[in-house]
Amino acid sequence: MGNESGVNINGPDTLKGALLLMLIGIAIISYGGYDHVQQTEAVRDAVEVDATITELDIEADSGTSSNPGANYDPVVEFEYSYNENEYTGTKIYPADIEQNYETQSSAESAIEEYEQGTQTTAYVSPDQPGDAFLKNQTSSAPIIAIVLGGLFTLFATVSAVKKV
Repeated sequence: MGNESGVNINGPDTLKGALLLMLIGIAIISYGGYDHVQQTEAVRDAVEVDATITELDIEADSGTSSNPGANYDPVVEFEYSYNENEYTGTKIYPADIEQNYETQSSAESAIEEYEQGTQTTAYVSPDQPGDAFLKNQTSSAPIIAIVLGGLFTLFATVSAVKKV
């Protein structure tokens, strides 16, 4: 980014730019924390339901110009019913922040226990029956967001202190 934005490769040029980056970092930490709490509660309150796997795939994301490495996302779709209502789920873990993988084999290992057309167990939070997931455990994706947001905030805070 150029000088007009107040940010360059060495950090923000202005106190205003540093404060903006601090707010962005805090927002990332907050969302990661919220998602971690949400998924922890979902795992704690989950009830088992029978589900049928309807789709399995691995999607490759070629990345961006700033992050050119490929990421692989396991795609799963399953149908289930809860309290006499039919639903379709797409989550492996209860987190809203999806976990992606650097290699195709690691993405495949995330869904290797499932086979299209077979029955499996899904987990439903009674408060959100339309938001089922397949693995009744927490994902590390929200923790990674918290750490990255913390580093972002730390960098911005150091830059802000230098500007004061």
